[in-house]
Amino acid sequence: MLKLENIKKSFLQPDKKRVPILDIPTFEIGAGEQVVLIGPSGCGKTTMLHTIAGITQPDSGNVFLDHVELTRYSEAARDRIRADKLGYVFQTFNLLPGFSAYENVMLGMTFASKKKSPERARKLLDQVGLSHRLHNKPNQLSVGEQQRVAVARALANRPALLLADEPTANVDPGNQQQIVDLIKASCRSENIALLIVTHSMEVAEQFERVDRLDELNLVVSHAKAAS
Repeated sequence: MLKLENIKKSFLQPDKKRVPILDIPTFEIGAGEQVVLIGPSGCGKTTMLHTIAGITQPDSGNVFLDHVELTRYSEAARDRIRADKLGYVFQTFNLLPGFSAYENVMLGMTFASKKKSPERARKLLDQVGLSHRLHNKPNQLSVGEQQRVAVARALANRPALLLADEPTANVDPGNQQQIVDLIKASCRSENIALLIVTHSMEVAEQFERVDRLDELNLVVSHAKAAS
């Protein structure tokens, strides 16, 4: 369902030197599988998510998403593929402030090839417990409610894979478990593969498969060994 092969990524510094960020020989997630990725700051978690999503192109290597080789396509084509096959729950929610909860979920359907479905938008908001908040804008919602809208939006197009970047980092402890349960159950019900990036061992311990990026990423593992 998701496969990374020999992914390498570096960034150019102002002094023109290249700094390696990722060197991942292989990484795979099966259809419907739920995986947690943990690791310390600086080990490349966000860069890896952006590479999987096609937001960032690797310097070399291949990303296969639902049998599509993302790295072969232009940026515009990757945007269309991402809209159809990928849901993304951002740590900072990324809701549009001028639009209601319902409108934010509907906007999540805008760029996909599938037809917009007002019924699905309402159903998803009902599933995340926000049927009474359809017309509230983000500044009228609690932080936990905003994250639930973000989850609903990420699921809007029935993606093959859901990426969640520190989904509990900005919610209070009372909402953390609710968000985790919501994401797990929503993906399971529609056989959506799930990759969660988190620092929280409390979150990680709730999943059968937990991978450490600082071990998968040879840039970091070699640096640790050298030190």
